[in-house]
Amino acid sequence: MIKNRDIVVFGIQAWDIEIGSNCKNIALEFAKNNRVLYVNPPLDRATLKRDADKEKVQKRIAIKNGEQDALEEIDTDFWNLYPKSLTESINWIPSHTLFKLLNKRNSVKFAKDIQGAIDKLGFKDIILFNDSSMFLGLHIKSLLKPAQYVYYMRDYLVKVPYWAKHGERIEPQTIKEADIVVNNSTLYEEYGKKYNPNSFMIGQGCDVSLFNDADDTIAIPSEFEGIKKPIIGYVGYLTSMRLDIELLEYIGKYHNEWSIVLVGPEDKDFKNSELHQMENVHFFGSKDESDLPAYVKGFDVAMNPQIVNDWTIGNYPRKIDEYLAMGKPTIATATKAMEMFSDHVYLGSTKDEYVQLIKKSLEENSEELEQQRIAFANSHTWENNVIAIANALKEINEIQS
Repeated sequence: MIKNRDIVVFGIQAWDIEIGSNCKNIALEFAKNNRVLYVNPPLDRATLKRDADKEKVQKRIAIKNGEQDALEEIDTDFWNLYPKSLTESINWIPSHTLFKLLNKRNSVKFAKDIQGAIDKLGFKDIILFNDSSMFLGLHIKSLLKPAQYVYYMRDYLVKVPYWAKHGERIEPQTIKEADIVVNNSTLYEEYGKKYNPNSFMIGQGCDVSLFNDADDTIAIPSEFEGIKKPIIGYVGYLTSMRLDIELLEYIGKYHNEWSIVLVGPEDKDFKNSELHQMENVHFFGSKDESDLPAYVKGFDVAMNPQIVNDWTIGNYPRKIDEYLAMGKPTIATATKAMEMFSDHVYLGSTKDEYVQLIKKSLEENSEELEQQRIAFANSHTWENNVIAIANALKEINEIQS
């Protein structure tokens, strides 16, 4: 475990983001035994122009103008920094030469803000933890001179349009700069090793405490009343970018002895899909996060019908841990990232394999298997995730010494 250190965490998600964040969870775990500074991404010119009337941007403008303090205390020994500097929006610039120039300038501004907070807090010999901020992360080591620089990969961002133009060239350079690269899937570990031998798979943390039904106190929602069993269910954003609509349509069309329940908001492709014409397919819409365990409890089989593409092939879907924490038989698409679940999740690659695995999961489910799934999910804590980071750092230190 990392203890009594000064740690600076920055990345691509701000502390005041509405959705869940690996980076925030890791920072909170770091803060249990260390002093931690969490740095928000700086305000960029495009965001200022586009969202100037939004509350969060208004706050950053006030901080930029010196009307509010840039450093906020979140908890004991835990602070959040809003950088004062305005950076240029450069991800779409066609010229590599101009991009390099402006990226260096952005990095210098960003590092100056961080250094000011480091000096104010009296941080020494810092561990610098970078959550996938490949552009600003390229020069940060030379500018801040940390004792250790950690680069964290949890998504294949170079295939995302925002990062794609310059990311495929820049991220390998940022990986090389790091003292250590930590990854939440074996696919990303292999990618990292191409550019840095100190690349480690540390798994994924997940807070499954909401999905604890050991006392059988979670009530299945009334929406399930009248729906024919067995129920095959999914919880999450229904988007064609990540989910295989054709697979769901196939299951729904050719196996109407099963009911499919889909919980979550839909994108346009899902709204226009044939699924809405099928009597055995039920859309429950968006639900509060706190209510999701009750909906998972209503499933006989949980699934993650992921489509395989550049965005998903290395993705670690946290919903798998949530399904398993409820003891549910779980079907998921076979990918490199899902190999670590192979002892507890049914993995399929084709429509027919999905169907056969659903049948198998219904036939062989037992109390013993349910308890094994729950125990496995409960091992994926943020504490264990941070311990894995600490062990990787220790291994590198021993090698280098």
